[in-house]
Amino acid sequence: MIIREAIPGDEDAIMHLINELAIYEKAPEEVFATSTEIGASLFQENPVAFCHVAEVDGKVVGIALWFLNYSTWLGKPGLYLEDLFVLQEHRGKGYGMALLKKLAAIAIERDYERFQWWVLDWNQPSIDLYKQIGAEPMDEWTVFRLSGDALRKFAL
Repeated sequence: MIIREAIPGDEDAIMHLINELAIYEKAPEEVFATSTEIGASLFQENPVAFCHVAEVDGKVVGIALWFLNYSTWLGKPGLYLEDLFVLQEHRGKGYGMALLKKLAAIAIERDYERFQWWVLDWNQPSIDLYKQIGAEPMDEWTVFRLSGDALRKFAL
């Protein structure tokens, strides 16, 4: 198993894993991104997102797609994990943990003060794992989102 930064040419594999994640999260109809859009986001001159992959025998079997956020209270950037996913047949082998450790190391190396993510309430195996590694649930916060028609209507 190799953990590495995604490179141009990985777009289709990344998109496949994004689709598999959406199926796992019971929302495949919510994925509209294309491999081309993912590639443009990751590999432009000033990327808006970053991705590390777990590769086994030349095949991408896991992804950690992330971007920077910022804390005004700390005055420092943080690393926000958007998607962490390992194909079902490769789970339980430490690939997800290796991806998490890689991102934690990046956060430390670059002096990012936080490493955070969301997890669905029903995803108990992941919640258990995150608590085991010392991550703290932010139960006192409620996530809000404006998107689609609601975003467009509000912006007018």
